[in-house]
Amino acid sequence: MHFTKSDLEGAFVIEPEELGDERGFFARVWDQNEFRKNTLETRVAQCSISYNKEKGTLRGLHYQVAPYEEVKIVRVTRGSVYDVIVDLRSYSPTYMKWIAMVLSAENRKMLYVPKGVAHGFQTLEDNTEISYQISEFYSPEHSRGIRWNDPQFSVKWPDGKQIMSDRDGNCPDYHPIRVGAVRGYAEIRRHV
Repeated sequence: MHFTKSDLEGAFVIEPEELGDERGFFARVWDQNEFRKNTLETRVAQCSISYNKEKGTLRGLHYQVAPYEEVKIVRVTRGSVYDVIVDLRSYSPTYMKWIAMVLSAENRKMLYVPKGVAHGFQTLEDNTEISYQISEFYSPEHSRGIRWNDPQFSVKWPDGKQIMSDRDGNCPDYHPIRVGAVRGYAEIRRHV
């Protein structure tokens, strides 16, 4: 496995090392020892998938607050997404910054999303499926979202039709004072 630091503090792009022959290839997408060697979280509390019927489906930007902050490892198993993460950690050198990358079944890249970072994506193809390994259990009381087009971040999303739930479309703008608060966007369901 190859681990590459991204421009966002603590986030990594992970690429499987393909061992191939005339039949195809074999590759690890999870190795606890490799994650430990790179000082990354190794706890996996749950694995989830997100299936999206239409190109342009936008989900996010989601995160959980303490004590249920979560690390996510995001991988696309069918189709492709424009994947976005936003640093909400006030102590981080990349606080209020965001990065985006294309994750696809074809490029097989994974994104390691650290605690305190909001995550979202927009599908680039119909019938796209995303797989998640998540370090913490889902807690509705600690689940939050920020508006996908909050002007404080100015995330550049792909052009074209954007399909989203009312819940995601009505997320509040980011207010640092609310990040750790129990009130707010607690009613969100795990749908990333």
